[in-house]
Amino acid sequence: MKEGKLQLAVFISGNGSNLQALIDACAAPDFPARIALVLSNRPGVFGVKRAKRAGIETALVDHKTFPTRAAFEQAIAKALEGRGIDLICLAGFMRILTADFLSQWAEQVINTHPSLLPRHGGPGMFGEHVHRAVLDSGDTQSGATIHYVIPEVDQGPVILQKTVPVLPGDTVETLAERVIAQEHKAYPEAVRMIAEKQRETS
Repeated sequence: MKEGKLQLAVFISGNGSNLQALIDACAAPDFPARIALVLSNRPGVFGVKRAKRAGIETALVDHKTFPTRAAFEQAIAKALEGRGIDLICLAGFMRILTADFLSQWAEQVINTHPSLLPRHGGPGMFGEHVHRAVLDSGDTQSGATIHYVIPEVDQGPVILQKTVPVLPGDTVETLAERVIAQEHKAYPEAVRMIAEKQRETS
């Protein structure tokens, strides 16, 4: 770990609110990680502006410009080269990474999901689809899950979870607002846990 801190690459596809939570956390001198790179697969998204405003290097790897998923992931791998990345944080990254890519980064890719996995996870379960499923199920609790990424979508080992109540009269929007607030707390907490664990074992 360079400078004694975990070196992060944060992958985004949009607004980057979880990226901002990580940027804010990393600004604290005692936080055991720093963001070395923010990578977006979509041009012009606000998350890139967040990174640039914080003085963080960015890379664009637009999936639409590659003929295959393999070629896209090869370009991602090239963007990561030479940066000493210890951990990839998926923060609203709307592409599913293949087993080939993940095998090169075993136990080094984490993601956030807006429900209490294993409930309401899997292919197609993202954003408002998750919150709608929670409401339709009659669950009394939801929350945020930070987990390791494996080829099976949303099935990787859970790092931590934070819960929120599902309230009478909740809508997708009101539930999402409470869940995202917990995601913003959970993601930096999970990164800290991983960094401190690596310090203990190094």
